[in-house]
Amino acid sequence: MDSVRTFESIVIIFNPNSTGDAPELAEKLRDRLAELLTYSPEIRLQPTSHAGHAVELAREASTSTRNVLVVSVSGDGGYNEVVNGVMQGGNPEAVCAVMAAGNANDHRRTIGTKPLEEAIAEGRVRHIDLLRIHTGQGPGEVAEYAHSYIGFGLTPVVAIDLEKGSKGALKEMFSVVRTFSKFKPFEIRQTDGKRRKFDSLVFANIPEMAKYATLSEADDKASDGKFEVIIFPHMSKWRVLLTALRATTQGLGDQPSVSSYEFTTLKPLPYQIDGEVKSVSAKTAVKVEAAPSALPILG
Repeated sequence: MDSVRTFESIVIIFNPNSTGDAPELAEKLRDRLAELLTYSPEIRLQPTSHAGHAVELAREASTSTRNVLVVSVSGDGGYNEVVNGVMQGGNPEAVCAVMAAGNANDHRRTIGTKPLEEAIAEGRVRHIDLLRIHTGQGPGEVAEYAHSYIGFGLTPVVAIDLEKGSKGALKEMFSVVRTFSKFKPFEIRQTDGKRRKFDSLVFANIPEMAKYATLSEADDKASDGKFEVIIFPHMSKWRVLLTALRATTQGLGDQPSVSSYEFTTLKPLPYQIDGEVKSVSAKTAVKVEAAPSALPILG
């Protein structure tokens, strides 16, 4: 059940070098909240200065004030950092929100219900699931969280290629085609000991990604304690293209829902987590699991 909240502090985190006018949007949000709110919280603008800085700022915000709202004015990658910072802070009263400003805003587009400033003024907090990935570093490992998806295979390889060139619809299309022509499948070992070869393996908490593709018919509330597993087993390239085309035109239909998925890498493997590309070493045990209702949000 939703709860109605007011906040002692609202921290707005943004990248001053964003491609999506984040500084201007952050300032407008601050000014609009000052007009709309019937109480007077401290509202702080926090620009980031380097990669990973949003994690630090969000963690600090969530631990310095118990009753705090941390807003990310960003795309999916920037919001991922804020979510991870808040989760690291361990404050169950800290609430997150995102205002879309970036190249990809899959999460805000699929999860958002109303203009953010209105949602903050109403204060109706709801909880959504997160994805949590463990990459086998042992007891002291810090788990990573994803608000939307984690992808192995073709997904991160395309993302790496997009980052090499400037973004834009035509250039994105050429990058995808160029990458696809060079792409090779990857192999993992399942928990039953069998090896399987994939072109793509995506764990999704939302039904859409990459602005165009409908991955599943999943409920977009992202709060059922499960996530969808979208598998492209290794196949001929023309069949991969047909499957990708189906995703962008009619969707891929129902996909299996699970609460956890485990495998072991055989070679170093890149993966994409909410738009950000990372990698996992060879011979590493990987576990992706649902974190039910882990994140309080507004919007």
